[in-house]
Amino acid sequence: MTIYDYDEAAAALRVEKSWLQRHIKELPHSKKGRVVTFTDADLERIDQMHHHEPSYGPLAKPAPAPAVAGVHPLAALKPLPARKRAS
Repeated sequence: MTIYDYDEAAAALRVEKSWLQRHIKELPHSKKGRVVTFTDADLERIDQMHHHEPSYGPLAKPAPAPAVAGVHPLAALKPLPARKRAS
C-alpha cells in the first residue's frame, strides 16, 4: 500500500494541489494531526467520484429499448392465493 501526500496525490490524479486542499472535506483521506495522506484506494475512489460517462456521441451507451406499447409493465403479475382463515 502506497501512501501519498498532497503533492503526490495531485500528480497521480492530474489535478492541482489547491483543488485537493479546497475539496478535502468531500474526499476520502486519512488525517493524523495536521498531516493529510491518501492511499491507492482513496485515489481510486476520488477518480470514481468524478468519473462521467458521455450522454451522447459515438462513446455514449445506447438508450434502453422502449417497453412494448399497449402492455402495462405490471400486467404479468398475478394475485397471491387466498389465505386460509383461522378457526
